[in-house]
Amino acid sequence: MTQAPATGKRSVRHHDREIIALALPAFGALVAEPLFVMVDSAVVGHLGTPQLAGLGIAAALLLTAVNVFVFLAYATTAAVARRVGAGDLPAAIRQGMDGIWLALLLGIAVVAAALPTASTIVGLFGASGDAAAYAVTYLRISALGIPAMLVVLAATGVLRGLQNTRTPLYVAVGGFAANAALNAGLVYGAGLGIAGSAWGTVIAQCGMAAVYLAVVVRGARKHAASLRPDAAGIRACARAGAPLLVRTLSLRAVLMIATVVAARLGDADVAAHQVVLTLWSLLAFALDAIAIAGQAIIGRYLGAGDEAGARAGCRRMVQWGIAAGVVLGLLVVLARPLILPMFSSDPAVHELLLPVLLVVAVAQPVSGVVFVLDGVLMGAGDGPYLAWAMIVTLAVFAPVALAVPSLGGGLTALWWVMGLMMSVRLLGLALRARSGRWIVTGATR
Repeated sequence: MTQAPATGKRSVRHHDREIIALALPAFGALVAEPLFVMVDSAVVGHLGTPQLAGLGIAAALLLTAVNVFVFLAYATTAAVARRVGAGDLPAAIRQGMDGIWLALLLGIAVVAAALPTASTIVGLFGASGDAAAYAVTYLRISALGIPAMLVVLAATGVLRGLQNTRTPLYVAVGGFAANAALNAGLVYGAGLGIAGSAWGTVIAQCGMAAVYLAVVVRGARKHAASLRPDAAGIRACARAGAPLLVRTLSLRAVLMIATVVAARLGDADVAAHQVVLTLWSLLAFALDAIAIAGQAIIGRYLGAGDEAGARAGCRRMVQWGIAAGVVLGLLVVLARPLILPMFSSDPAVHELLLPVLLVVAVAQPVSGVVFVLDGVLMGAGDGPYLAWAMIVTLAVFAPVALAVPSLGGGLTALWWVMGLMMSVRLLGLALRARSGRWIVTGATR
């Protein structure tokens, strides 16, 4: 009678050790990424409210241009982890190299499209003339770093799939430190203003990409994996990532609609929205550390044919997601007095931020489960379902959010709608997880 509970306890401890070993370094790396934008916001925010508003618009566009291709990391993690579980390291690294080549090609295409259209796209936000001018300046410069950013995504996916989250941590911390120093030096020391902030980010991202490439190339040579671009492999990566691209486009559309609504409420509103969105991203990436562990662990279990291990890992990670969400929500409430002066000295921005931060805090436990289940299904390669679920979420969110200004709602109302969006996501992901249809074993799905 005592053996079964003991076995259960050992299984829980085993999953906890796996989650901690992968999630803690991933947490540091993921937190460092949104800190890039936080540093930009903190430095630029003290130049003035129009500059911060312009950064908010440009950052939303830049993050959209990059994060729509986050499948380069997510799909690569799952595919590489499956091959690791099946015991084929050369094939795992070859899969990763195809993803890196795809990232470089996509990055070049995005830059070619972004530079001539920057002014037109910024104009769609309806911000004031001053804010729009600053947004165009930041966007045109920072767009030059997009190929490096996409290479970083793909290379990070390779290392995560190999169950290595420590190297991404070291690279991310180094990149954050370089970005902070460059921003301070170029914005104030060199007197370049918002343009200096953009150049600092570009230089830091290029340095990170160079380090990642050196690490992946060394691993490829060690396991005799080809470094040459393979057209068939690149096409296969693109096909595997297509559903996740649809899913991510739908998610980015949600965030872009929120920024458009905030911009039409006024400069102070969009400046406050940028601060909250930056904090939201920081919290989301922190929760996503458990999801990253989930991608690597679930992919490895399924690649090894261990269905029971995949189910048990999913259950335990959901528990971790709930606990992490509660803790982060409490931290937001306690840190409100520190958050306000960090990003702006404008009393109007402070007044708008106070109630919105409470909304963000309340939403964190829901967000914890959403991000974990997202990671589990990505690790299983269940991209088509994730795409459809996010399309449904967008269809619910868009009309409600767009109605906020006409109904007399303000920034707080907009963020309550963001909470609704997360609740819809939770429902769709929970139903899929309970069904078990995501469990498909083997080296490939």
